[in-house]
Amino acid sequence: MGRKEVPSLVKDEKLIQKRRGEMVKAAVNLFKENGFHRTTTREIAKASGFSIGTLYEYIRSKEDILYLVCDSIYEGVKEKLHEQISLTEGSIEHVKKAIAVYFNVVDEMQDEVLVMYQEAKSLSREALPYVLKKELEMTAIFEELLKRTVEQGELDLNEEEVKLLAHNILVHGQMWTFRRWSLRKEYTLEEYTNMQTNLLLYGVLNRSLTGEPGNYVV
Repeated sequence: MGRKEVPSLVKDEKLIQKRRGEMVKAAVNLFKENGFHRTTTREIAKASGFSIGTLYEYIRSKEDILYLVCDSIYEGVKEKLHEQISLTEGSIEHVKKAIAVYFNVVDEMQDEVLVMYQEAKSLSREALPYVLKKELEMTAIFEELLKRTVEQGELDLNEEEVKLLAHNILVHGQMWTFRRWSLRKEYTLEEYTNMQTNLLLYGVLNRSLTGEPGNYVV
């Protein structure tokens, strides 16, 4: 399932990105407050600072904006990871750094992440598979880092454990958004990141002497 093309009547790519960025920012706030279905395109246009006619020069429907919200999250995370992490190396330190980068991006885009998971069900049959595919691609980045760390002998995990740990990393990052009403009262982002990293990696770094999968020192 390839990327969905969102048609625009405007040909200037830089202007398209600028205007769509403004729409996404405005829409996220409205979707968060009112929900996707109760928000109108007219409200999005007004909050974006331009007319409804201008809005329709850049998108076809309100769903296009929701799709752009979802797409911007994954592109943002992937860009930051590629900028700050060598994905061709494998070590515990690389995994820790990747987790920190990911958690920071989730924090920066917390409203977008929240809206995506609340409203993704409203995407079309054409758009939803792409968004789900992007989620799996994000998981695969961590899966590859973990595999390389296993190859370097710094982790002792089988293939299924690598996959599950990669999923766990993504979910624990997203939890900073879902449970922020409670977590932010208890931890700073740095404290949360350090504690979750330790919890995620503690078991796989401290296997019992039997070496059996699933038997960990706690």
